[in-house]
Amino acid sequence: MEKTVRRLPLHGTQSDTEYWLSRSLEERLAAVEHLRQEWLAFHPDAVQRLQRVCRTVKRARG
Repeated sequence: MEKTVRRLPLHGTQSDTEYWLSRSLEERLAAVEHLRQEWLAFHPDAVQRLQRVCRTVKRARG
């Protein structure tokens, strides 16, 4: 494997935020799913489930 280093100028390059905001929603979700699958491949004992959050808020009447 050949190691490669690229030097990029700090000014005039697109930031990560700008890049991802320029992508469609489908592309962003596909990237998140790709990263999730990669993480799960390295953590086979991880439980695949959604976190559930419930909050009760009491508001003052007025």
